[in-house]
Amino acid sequence: MPEESIMKKAMQRYIDGFNQKDAKALISLFANNAKIEDPVGGGKIVEGIEAITAFYELAVTLVDKLELAAPIRGSHSNAAAMAFTIFMKDEGQTIRINCIDVMTFNESGKIIDMKAYHGPSDVMEQ
Repeated sequence: MPEESIMKKAMQRYIDGFNQKDAKALISLFANNAKIEDPVGGGKIVEGIEAITAFYELAVTLVDKLELAAPIRGSHSNAAAMAFTIFMKDEGQTIRINCIDVMTFNESGKIIDMKAYHGPSDVMEQ
């Protein structure tokens, strides 16, 4: 199980990667067999490093910035969570999405599962 500090640092690098529009930095955080569900229940599951690469290469072009809403939280296990706000454009409209990501890590400190929690009421026009 990875140390809590390793998981928290990876999640901070996730925020920083988006804010620097660095898809390669984001992709490097994930294990080859990782899975992303964004948003949970939204019907979209991204699996494997090739699909994750395509996902983040597009995502960094759409997202203006991410801002933490609270400190990143660890756990007594191999998962950590963070609450943050996504600022992005959707069909020409600037929107804000309140989100919580829960990430599960392997023993090497790579993300093996990421779940993004946000619903329709968490999306607001700016």
